[in-house]
Amino acid sequence: MEQNRDINQFDIQLAKRIYLNKPKSILFKKLLLFSPFLFLLFSLASLRLIKNIELGTFSILNFQDERNPELRILGHLPYNEISKDKLVLIEPNVEVHIDMRNSLLNLREEAKKDGIYLVFLSGFRSINLQNEIFYSLKSLRNQEAAERARVSAPPGYSEHSTGFAIDIGDAAQRETDFETEFENTDAFRWLIKNAAKFHFKLSFNKNNKYIDYEPWHWRYEGSIEALKVFETSNREL
Repeated sequence: MEQNRDINQFDIQLAKRIYLNKPKSILFKKLLLFSPFLFLLFSLASLRLIKNIELGTFSILNFQDERNPELRILGHLPYNEISKDKLVLIEPNVEVHIDMRNSLLNLREEAKKDGIYLVFLSGFRSINLQNEIFYSLKSLRNQEAAERARVSAPPGYSEHSTGFAIDIGDAAQRETDFETEFENTDAFRWLIKNAAKFHFKLSFNKNNKYIDYEPWHWRYEGSIEALKVFETSNREL
């Protein structure tokens, strides 16, 4: 009896069962149930966001390319200087790429048969010579670089450095040399009709948005090497 009294003197706490709040339990189960679906939606949204960012970047790049396609400088495309071993002399102080020599001479002979006498004014020009022309004449004419570039390419950006470009005049009207008035000569009219037969093409026509019209400036596109050189220019056209 004494032992029982001692035991009764202590408060023995009863174990309590704790239940989860029922509404929260249901919400938790629903989250578990829909978590794969939510993950899928999140993934799709992320992919779309990444795609939009990439498209936006691509659009910016395209815009930059339109503003400065193929690394133009003042409207001119870059051209490498041809090696000396590929140049031939066709007249005193006039060298051209060996690939175009025969076509150019045949062009002149064919024109002569029609009573047209062509003059070859300028062929290959080194980058150093182009440097002197561009900066010296620019200074003499008191022109800014952008203004001068309308009529003369910066060094490293001239078709003449490739050896495939030739400036042509009319022997009967030498006052039109390097002038837009050359388009009114018999020589120019003959070239427009016949130059393509010999694989020559007018480089800077009236539609060129970068460079002033040059009716005297023609380039040769009758070899694989020449086509590769002018591929970028022709692609833009």
